[in-house]
Amino acid sequence: MPDLKNQRTYALVGHGGSGKTSVAEMLLFNAGVVNRLGKVEEGNTVLDYEPEEIKRRGSVQPGFASFKWQKNDHFLIDTPGDSNFSGDLSYSLMAADGAVLVIDAVDGVKPLTRKVWAQVQDKGLPSMIVINKMDRDRADFDTAFNGISEALGARPVLLYYPIGSREDFKGVVDMMSGKALMFGEGGEVSEGEVPGEIAEEVATLRETMIENIAESDEDLMEKYFEEGELAPDDITKGLKDGVAAGELVPVVLSAALNNQGGQMILDTVQKLMPSPLDREPWQGEEGERKSSPDEPLACFVFKTLADPFAGQLTIARVLSGELKPDSHLVNASNGEKERIGQVLLTSGKEQKQSKEPLGPGAIVTLAKLKNTHTGDTLVEKDEFKLVKPELAPQLITFALAPAEKGDEDKVYAAVAKLLDEDITLTLSRDEESGDILLSGMGQNHIEISVEKAKRRYKADILLKTPKVPYRETFKSGANEVQGRHKKQSGGRGQFGDCWIHVAPRHSGEGYEFVDQIVGGAIPRQFIPAVDKGIQETAARGVLAGYPVIDFQVTLYDGSYHNVDSSEMAFKVAGSLAFKKAAEKAQMALLEPVMLVTVAVPDSFMGDVIGDLSSRRGKVLGSDSQAGITEVKAHVPMAEMLKYAPDLNSMTGGQGTFFMEFASYEECPPQEMQKVIAANKKADEE
Repeated sequence: MPDLKNQRTYALVGHGGSGKTSVAEMLLFNAGVVNRLGKVEEGNTVLDYEPEEIKRRGSVQPGFASFKWQKNDHFLIDTPGDSNFSGDLSYSLMAADGAVLVIDAVDGVKPLTRKVWAQVQDKGLPSMIVINKMDRDRADFDTAFNGISEALGARPVLLYYPIGSREDFKGVVDMMSGKALMFGEGGEVSEGEVPGEIAEEVATLRETMIENIAESDEDLMEKYFEEGELAPDDITKGLKDGVAAGELVPVVLSAALNNQGGQMILDTVQKLMPSPLDREPWQGEEGERKSSPDEPLACFVFKTLADPFAGQLTIARVLSGELKPDSHLVNASNGEKERIGQVLLTSGKEQKQSKEPLGPGAIVTLAKLKNTHTGDTLVEKDEFKLVKPELAPQLITFALAPAEKGDEDKVYAAVAKLLDEDITLTLSRDEESGDILLSGMGQNHIEISVEKAKRRYKADILLKTPKVPYRETFKSGANEVQGRHKKQSGGRGQFGDCWIHVAPRHSGEGYEFVDQIVGGAIPRQFIPAVDKGIQETAARGVLAGYPVIDFQVTLYDGSYHNVDSSEMAFKVAGSLAFKKAAEKAQMALLEPVMLVTVAVPDSFMGDVIGDLSSRRGKVLGSDSQAGITEVKAHVPMAEMLKYAPDLNSMTGGQGTFFMEFASYEECPPQEMQKVIAANKKADEE
C-alpha cells in the first residue's frame, strides 16, 4: 500500500475561466504524466476531453488525475467552475482532503469565487490559493491578493512574491528562504538575485508572514516575541498547523500557460496540505468512520460517467480500509451486491490498473457496476453509509420534443441515461400535456445535457421554451364546501359526498389534511380517498396548471351509500370539493424569485441596474472593488430566462452573473393573467 502519510487528495476549485484546467495541465506536465503542455484553447488538455468541453473551452464535469510527485501519490480532482455544475463541485469536495482555489490575477475575486469558497469552508477543507495568469495584460497582483482577505475573509500567507508583472513576470521570491527563483523559457526554475527595488517590500512582507503564522499558535507567538525570529522548521510547522485548522491560507503564484509556478504549487501541496490520515472521521447516517486503512472498507461514489465503449464508469473515493481488485462489495445504500473486477487509476481518458491494494484517499474508477449510483456507499461487510451532501434545487425546466413525431420515447430514453451521470438533472412528464420535462441548474446546464444526449445516443431533440415553476396558493379560505359525486348508469352506481373547509398556510408549511369526521358520516376506509383526490387535483393546479401549495383541508362531514360508495367515488368527490373551494376562495399565483448577482466594469453599473429594474427586479445593493461593480437584486425567474445574451450585448462580453433561488412571491395581477392566458392557449393547442 502507498505511504498514506505523504499521500495527497485535493480538488482544484474556482470560478469559470480562472484557469483551473490549465493549472492542472501544468501540474501533470511537471509530474511527468504528459510530455507536452496542452492548452484549453486548442482543445488538447488531459482533463477537458469531452466534445462539449472542447467546444466551450471550459469544464462541464470533474476531471480526475493520479500521479506521483517526489515519489508521493497525488489524486487530483479538477472541478467545473460554472455554477450550472454546482452539484459536481459539492460531491467532489466530499471526496477531497483539501482544496486549491484558483483566482484569476486579472479579474481577482469574482462573485462565483465567493460562492465556491463558501462551499469549501462549509466542508471544513484545509485550503491554499493559486493566483494564476500573472503574465496576462491587466494582471493586478495587489488587487487579487488583497481580495483574498477583503472579499473572502481568509487570512492569506503569501509564500512567493512576484518578480515583474504581466509580460515581465519572470520569477518569484521564496518568502520562506528569501531566495529569488527565476523562470526559464520552458518554466524551469533557477536561483537568482532578489532585485533591489523590491528587497525592502519583500522584507516587510516576510515579517508580516511570520507574524501571521506566529499568531495562529500561542507557543510560537511567545517564542517570536522572545527571540524576534522563528526557525524555518517552526515556520513550516506553524503554517501547516494553521492550514489544518483553517486559520491560514497559503498563496502561490502561477502563469500556467507558460509552465510558471507548477513545481511551487506541488511542493506547497506536499508540504502543507493534509494527508488522508489527518482528516476528521467520516460522518455516517449512523455512527462515524475513521479515515484509516485499519478500519473496514468503505468507498463513496461521488461521480458516475457514461463511456460509449466501456459503459458505466463509477468514480469513488476510498474512505477507509483497503480496496483490492477482484473483490466483492455490498452497496450499503440499497443492499445490492457488486463484484469489483479491475481497480483503475485515471488521468483524463487514460486508465491503468492498480495491482496493489489502495487505502484511504485513493480516487478510483470501477467499471460495469450494475446497481451503484452517485451518492452510494460501497462496503465490504458492514452497513456504514456516508451522509450525502444536500444539493440546491433545480432552477429551470425545459420541455423537450423530438424532431420527428413518434420519437418521444427515444428522446426520453436518451435523456434518462444522463441522470446517473448528473444527479442535478430530473426528468419527468407533464401529466396534462404529455411534454417531456428536463429540469436543471440553468439554461447552459440543460443545453449541454441535451447536446450530450444527441451525440451519444443519436436522438434528435428540440428544446422548447423554458418552463417557469410557478405555484398556486390560497390567499383566503373557503368554508363549508361540498363535493358530491353521484352516477347511475345501470347496475351498481357511484356515490361519494364530502364537506370540507380550506385555509391558507404560511409559506413553506406545505399541505395538511385534517380528519374531523365523527359518527361514521364517511366510513374510515374512504377518508384517504378524499385526501388523495384533493392532492391529485392540487398537483394539477386550478388557476394555470401549476401545483397548489401551502394550504390546509379539513374534512368535517359527508355521506355515503352502502352499495354505491367506493374509494374512486370519494376520490372524485374530494377533487370536486377542492375545485369548488378554489372557485370560492381568493387564489394567487406565486412566481420564483431569484437572487441575482451581476459583476460588471463600473462604467456599466447604471445600465445594469436600469435593466434589472425593467425586469421587475428589486436592487438590494452594489459594491465596487478594483473597477468592478457587483450588483445584487431579487428578480423574477421569468424575467431572467434570456438574461445571458442580453448582459453580453449590454457589456460587450465583460459582464458575468449567477443566480440562485431566493423565494416564491405573489405574481402581480397583470403578470398572473398573462400566465393563465398562456396556459389556456397551450391547452387548446
